[in-house]
Amino acid sequence: MGWLKDLRRSLIGLAMVALCAACGSSSGGVDPSTAISLQQPSLAEYRLGPSDRLRISVFGEPDLTGEFVVSAGGMVSYPLIGDHPATGKTVAEFSESLRTALTRYVLQPNISVEVMNYRPFFILGEVRTPGTYPYSAGLTVMSAVATAGGFGYRADTSRVFIKHPDESIERTYRLTSTTPVLPGDTVRIRQRRF
Repeated sequence: MGWLKDLRRSLIGLAMVALCAACGSSSGGVDPSTAISLQQPSLAEYRLGPSDRLRISVFGEPDLTGEFVVSAGGMVSYPLIGDHPATGKTVAEFSESLRTALTRYVLQPNISVEVMNYRPFFILGEVRTPGTYPYSAGLTVMSAVATAGGFGYRADTSRVFIKHPDESIERTYRLTSTTPVLPGDTVRIRQRRF
């Protein structure tokens, strides 16, 4: 019978250790199984989309150099070649596809493409002024909330829901001072439960 008491104590001790470890891993009251960290992709990984404003330069060709906007249909209307697909491509991929298309008209075109203005982000839910706002480099959820007039009275400030433009569902993230917002993201601040 003594071994049964020792076994029971060991099991209770293991359960207490597991419970303490689970409590210690949760930060800010956010369930770690539902809140994941958002990795900020580099500019090289950014995928173009509608409303992005591009600066396209072709060395030695001033008529082919200028600013162009990605249309709602995902195209850039470009001299000589007409509508050229941009949505879903990185800047490097778009540059290469544009260079390839121009080789029919220009001998060895030297092209440079940069994003001048990114597409806007959207913020809704428990903020004072929900809506569409211009994106700026390095934008975080906290600065997006500040742009929208601050948190509403009943805002849940422990987590945020973000839907990226290339995804069909929103994801839950911890709301910290460094949680990033990407161009075209839809940010939702939900109400507290109490």
